[in-house]
Amino acid sequence: MAPGDDAVAPGLGGGEQHPGGALPPAQATLIESGQIRRAIGIAEKRTGLNWSVFVGDLGADSRKEAEARHAELGPAASKSVLVAVDPVAHRLEIVTGAAARRVLDDRSCALAAASMASTFAVRDLDGGIARGILAMVEHVRRSR
Repeated sequence: MAPGDDAVAPGLGGGEQHPGGALPPAQATLIESGQIRRAIGIAEKRTGLNWSVFVGDLGADSRKEAEARHAELGPAASKSVLVAVDPVAHRLEIVTGAAARRVLDDRSCALAAASMASTFAVRDLDGGIARGILAMVEHVRRSR
């Protein structure tokens, strides 16, 4: 996938749509990266959360745009984690829904973001996203 291409990888990475759908088809295509698709599959199996990735233009207010894209997940948003990357603007946002936030804290997301950023610096966008997702999986607190 070329930097700057708008793309979303929803659901288990097998091409299935995320519950509620990630984005209208005219605005997104599925990421073809096997690394990211595998990471999403592992993340969903291990955590019970929904994981999505958006790569593309996040506009002038990247946080606001990432939160809007997360909200487009509809009813699934509460249990969802969205990793949004704007490679052209060098912006990364991780948005967690209310239920996801109870088991994945901001510190864990920040650590994963730092890992992703260092991998992006060596021009490995797909690998950075996949490793970041898997890093967050390791920090998800299990319900007892």
